[in-house]
Amino acid sequence: MSFKLGVKGIQEVLVLVLMLVFVFGVLYSQMELTYKIGITVLVFSIILLTTVATQAMKQAEERQRLKSN
Repeated sequence: MSFKLGVKGIQEVLVLVLMLVFVFGVLYSQMELTYKIGITVLVFSIILLTTVATQAMKQAEERQRLKSN
């Protein structure tokens, strides 16, 4: 099962776990709305940075491979 995020298997699992923890931990808790919004921004920025970093590493590997040929 792959969500086509461009990440490797373990990274994809960690992102899914982070999303599940977010859903169950934040949405069903009795925290104030401002804390929920802050945690939401943090979680989704981590997910976004993970996918962007993975894509950047793939592009760097591709450039290195093309450069060596």
